[in-house]
Amino acid sequence: MQQYPIPQDKLAVMKSLPTPSFVIDEAMLIKNLKRLKYIQDQSGAKILLAQKCFSTFRLYPLISSYLHGCVASGIYEARLGHEEFRKENHVFEPAYKPSDIPELDQICDHIIFNSWNQYNLHSPRIKNASIGIRVNPEHSTQPKNHAIYDPCTAGSRLGITIDLMPEVLPDDISGFHFHTLCEQGFDDLESTFHAFEQKFGKYLHQIKWLNLGGGHYIAHEDYAVEKLIDLVRYIRQKYNLEVYLEPGEGVVLNSGVLVTEVMDKVRNGMEILILDCSAACHCPDVIEGPYLPPIHEAEDNANGKFVYRLSSMTCLAGDVIGDYSFQHQINIGDKIIIEDMAIYTMVKTNTFNGMPLPDIWLLNSDNSTELIKRFGYQDFKMRLG
Repeated sequence: MQQYPIPQDKLAVMKSLPTPSFVIDEAMLIKNLKRLKYIQDQSGAKILLAQKCFSTFRLYPLISSYLHGCVASGIYEARLGHEEFRKENHVFEPAYKPSDIPELDQICDHIIFNSWNQYNLHSPRIKNASIGIRVNPEHSTQPKNHAIYDPCTAGSRLGITIDLMPEVLPDDISGFHFHTLCEQGFDDLESTFHAFEQKFGKYLHQIKWLNLGGGHYIAHEDYAVEKLIDLVRYIRQKYNLEVYLEPGEGVVLNSGVLVTEVMDKVRNGMEILILDCSAACHCPDVIEGPYLPPIHEAEDNANGKFVYRLSSMTCLAGDVIGDYSFQHQINIGDKIIIEDMAIYTMVKTNTFNGMPLPDIWLLNSDNSTELIKRFGYQDFKMRLG
């Protein structure tokens, strides 16, 4: 659980907003984008925003001023990238609806297929986009408790394994894609690339581009940026390839919070705070991961003076964010700041139990605020028919 310092003036603004609210910190986002631009400039890589992690398109003009484009995981993300990002637009899906192919061919620069079945079915209809295939290096670097995020695990449906590759690629295949990481540093990318190179290297002079996927913790201060730059240079020089990276978390790491209010306190062996936000509804990766998000001015242990379980207003017994210790007492009506909430939150929110969706706010670099989106009852009702 990594925390980042929030200056008191920013904290006061965040706590003045209605709850629950997502707050995107423009200054932190720009900090990440400058780091990514440095990598692009020094290595020649093209970095794409992975929209599956962050799709708040009000920020696309800012992000697109630093990055080369975006990548979609479905038809609606592809449309959003085409309409709002307006730069390179890539798409990968494990399987495509035949009815979507004509539109994707018009709005996407790269279309990546997950199997030979998909390639054989759809590639004859691709007239404009560059065609790629996703390959599976079969090199797992995920810890065992992250198997849900491991595309290289036994039985994975993601990517073509080397035993299914032809001796020579079809002429219309221009690129390879692999994506094997999740919140990982450079060492895991390096070992994965070497495994990929050993298995698929003979094809690299037959293609024009290579996409190294996402999961790179590039914005983390400990990430070996210079080694990443050296690897990209090596690939570009040895194989004469265009190299793509598609981080999501690396773009918006630590650039958003979720502001919530304590609605009640109950006791059952410990003090439990009932918040007006929900892990299940507003940050479901906390449960699916599972993981403990950082909480401002709290620690994920019992060493503090006051220990609380942070829970929700829903009826789901397991709708719990986690147990935290504070150095001060928390009371009904207090605001709590859940950190690093730009990542896989707004793209995953739901209205289970009729829970309202949080507002989305932008905290500008001058500490002024802008309401990006306010949701209401119709956002709940419209999905149910």
